[in-house]
Amino acid sequence: MTSRAAPAPTELGRKGGLRVTVEWVEWLMGLPLGYVTDVPGLTRGQQLQILGNGVVPQQARTAFEALLDLEA
Repeated sequence: MTSRAAPAPTELGRKGGLRVTVEWVEWLMGLPLGYVTDVPGLTRGQQLQILGNGVVPQQARTAFEALLDLEA
């Protein structure tokens, strides 16, 4: 979908355990590289919150197309 290879899905956290990478979540949602991760001044937590509250563009398009077909 994104025409680019998937980034690593996990990284080592501060306590040594694995945690999901923000770049992977961004890629998984089909967003352009850096769409959230390159915004200056955002913490990792803020980036994940934005992505978690976001909409997958392909899913939104499908929903709108289905709604528009109901109107016909």
